[in-house]
Amino acid sequence: MTTRMLLLADTHVPKRARHLPDAVLRAVAEADIVVHAGDWVDLPTLELLESRSRSFAGVYGNNDGPELRARLPEIARLTVEDVEIAVVHETGAASRREERMDAAFPGVDLLVFGHSHIPWDTVSPAGMRLLNPGSPTDRRRQPVCTMVQVTVDGSEIEATLVPIR
Repeated sequence: MTTRMLLLADTHVPKRARHLPDAVLRAVAEADIVVHAGDWVDLPTLELLESRSRSFAGVYGNNDGPELRARLPEIARLTVEDVEIAVVHETGAASRREERMDAAFPGVDLLVFGHSHIPWDTVSPAGMRLLNPGSPTDRRRQPVCTMVQVTVDGSEIEATLVPIR
């Protein structure tokens, strides 16, 4: 079985964008699982993604208020095929991130995180894949806004950074 996942973070609606880009909504419709790594800012965006997703996992971020924190955990965990996944908004500084996350998330195969708006794709010393999808609405210092599409096949993880123009 192959599972298609869409990774999002840092949507910041309505502060950075009035709504999610059409490309994101199309990708949601194609995904088996949608994962959001926090900084939603508004509750309607969470409700929209939940209602359009076949399956959904998300966490709150540092810009999310009480309504979102009441609905979402700080850390989410799920198993997709043979892959153990954790989702968190912040991982701290880029320096030594992989080593710190190995210690914080033992036994995790894939860690999805956000906060920086900067796409990240590395493997830790213990073999954990770390993915940050960037932001679909606020590119900060990046050339374009982004999201990540992931395919899980057994224990294999393939990730593709998708630019949003």
